[in-house]
Amino acid sequence: MSERIGACPVSHTDYRAATAPTGHYALLDEEREKSRFFWNDQTERGFWMLTRYDDVLAGFQDPETFTNEITSALNPQKGIDLLPQRLGGQAHADMRRVINPYFSPAAVRRIEPFATTRCAELVEELAPKGTCDFVADFAIRYPTEVFLVLLGLPAADGEFFVPWADDTFRGFFGGDPDKARAASERIMAYFADLVALRRVKPLDPKEDLVSRLVEARVDERPMPEKDILTICMTLMLAGLDTTRSALGYMFWHLARNEPDRRRLTDEPDLGPAAVEEFIRLYPLVIQAGRETARPVDLDGIEVAPGDVVWLGIGSANRDPRKFPDPDRFILGRKGVNQHLGFGAGPHRCLGMHLARLELAVVLREWHARIPDYRIDPGTELVERGGQLTLTGLPLEWTP
Repeated sequence: MSERIGACPVSHTDYRAATAPTGHYALLDEEREKSRFFWNDQTERGFWMLTRYDDVLAGFQDPETFTNEITSALNPQKGIDLLPQRLGGQAHADMRRVINPYFSPAAVRRIEPFATTRCAELVEELAPKGTCDFVADFAIRYPTEVFLVLLGLPAADGEFFVPWADDTFRGFFGGDPDKARAASERIMAYFADLVALRRVKPLDPKEDLVSRLVEARVDERPMPEKDILTICMTLMLAGLDTTRSALGYMFWHLARNEPDRRRLTDEPDLGPAAVEEFIRLYPLVIQAGRETARPVDLDGIEVAPGDVVWLGIGSANRDPRKFPDPDRFILGRKGVNQHLGFGAGPHRCLGMHLARLELAVVLREWHARIPDYRIDPGTELVERGGQLTLTGLPLEWTP
């Protein structure tokens, strides 16, 4: 294999492969310190990698050059047309204008009472057992139920929604494609029934997202049914897996670092600050894919129009040029809110305020009830590649 393409070193790392926990971050750190840019040859199209904070941020802030024609360098072929992520320019702005108010800080505060109460109930359900697989028994259940209530649906629907969502996620990252397709079809049918119901019996569009989408106008025309269903599916895919994954890494870290766990237990108001540092330290979406619309010069490396580009969130968030001592969890880190865990620019994560709320609530409510816990000894943990997550996290504690 060639080790250079012109002035650019070649990466032979397949970031879709599974590793031990934090194994992908170690690979990213190594490559970032070797070069600002790489050509990665592990996919059919290949892609240019931007590894350092300043370059990645600049890429996010130039959507006219680095377009959303693709959104993943690892999986550039078009599948589900995620909305509004796939859109650019005015079309993206128009659709975000419809959805943004529903995920504003004020809107998220409206769901906080339910998010807090339901989190406490789930933890209290687990506490007497003295053990759980944190990922399967809590980290996916909680955000799913919050998501359903956000849509104006019964939290109890999570009983069948969770396995559907899990099968869909697994299909993106090496699972059974037929099973994933069937689960995806069930989810779309679920949303289709919901849209039909809201057309007949709409709820308050200020508090019910699907009612808002049904009544919305873009260019003075109703939003097409297909777009409404795609938005619902996109929000589910974007929100549930990332929140589940974030919780897994947070509790993996805290189970192994008693001083950090003790401090968050003793000072629960530190939860929001801890969330920001956890998102910086353990970014789950390690890359955003882009397609170039025009020639780009990367410090002498010529990138052609139509090439695939990797904007390296995972390496940028741990770049020592931006965040000193980047491998440490530091509460109160200066400039931590400049991390790229939610992206940047016009496509910055729509659900970031909801994610911050959910994660902070869990830190507070879990540690108020289960302050001491450990990873089941002898457990071999696996970090899924692509979009990172811990596939399981067996915890135990004294009831």
